[in-house]
Amino acid sequence: MNDSRSGGALGGMTALVTGASSGIGRETVRTLARDGADVVLAARRDERLREVADEVTDAHGVTAEVVPTDVTASDQVDALVAAARERLDGLDIVVANAGVAAGSAIETMTDADYRRMMAVNTDGVFYLTRAALPALRESGGHLIYVGSFAGKYPRPYNPVYAATKWWVRGFAKSVSAQVGDDDIGVTIVNPAAVRTEFEVEGTSMAERYDPGEVVEPAEVADAITFAAKQSPSMVHELDLYERDKLTGF
Repeated sequence: MNDSRSGGALGGMTALVTGASSGIGRETVRTLARDGADVVLAARRDERLREVADEVTDAHGVTAEVVPTDVTASDQVDALVAAARERLDGLDIVVANAGVAAGSAIETMTDADYRRMMAVNTDGVFYLTRAALPALRESGGHLIYVGSFAGKYPRPYNPVYAATKWWVRGFAKSVSAQVGDDDIGVTIVNPAAVRTEFEVEGTSMAERYDPGEVVEPAEVADAITFAAKQSPSMVHELDLYERDKLTGF
């Protein structure tokens, strides 16, 4: 073990991360575990989840539980949250990270691509929030939503994906208004392009951009973990853009 769980700022806390098998989710698990949190990893790819779980257990001495989950199935999301509460005796941090992009132009978008984005990016976020709120109310915990630059500004490609991120941002702000008196923190983290396996129009962002050209997943994970540490205040919204992002506007 490289460090002790008890020495981290999040020691004694339990964090649940969706989309934890790669990209932002994987880096978030690593960063939360580095700071002492026990972690619950959710995604559909069991083997990838177990690789990350074994890594953070060995490196940081935390407990890492794997719960393969399809966030579009409400019963699976309910079971995920129940497993987190039962296996790790509570839940303090929930990161709604799972998301997909499919297709682009409205005229050529298939029903399947449209429904997939809506199911993962909006339904999955709703199911997770609904299931997690009772546990977070008990712990005075924190909900962290991964939004997007696309959820703040109009853009010329994939309006459906962008609209799902506008939905996430609006939903998160209104959830915060509803549960603020219950001592639940809510944060939205809005990255611009991130160099991950996330595919846009058939090409992954890791293939499209060179290192240092856009935001790195570890930078987003650091922002999420920073937000998770804030108490009794909360960081309500954080934007992470490459430095030249706004020069074209």
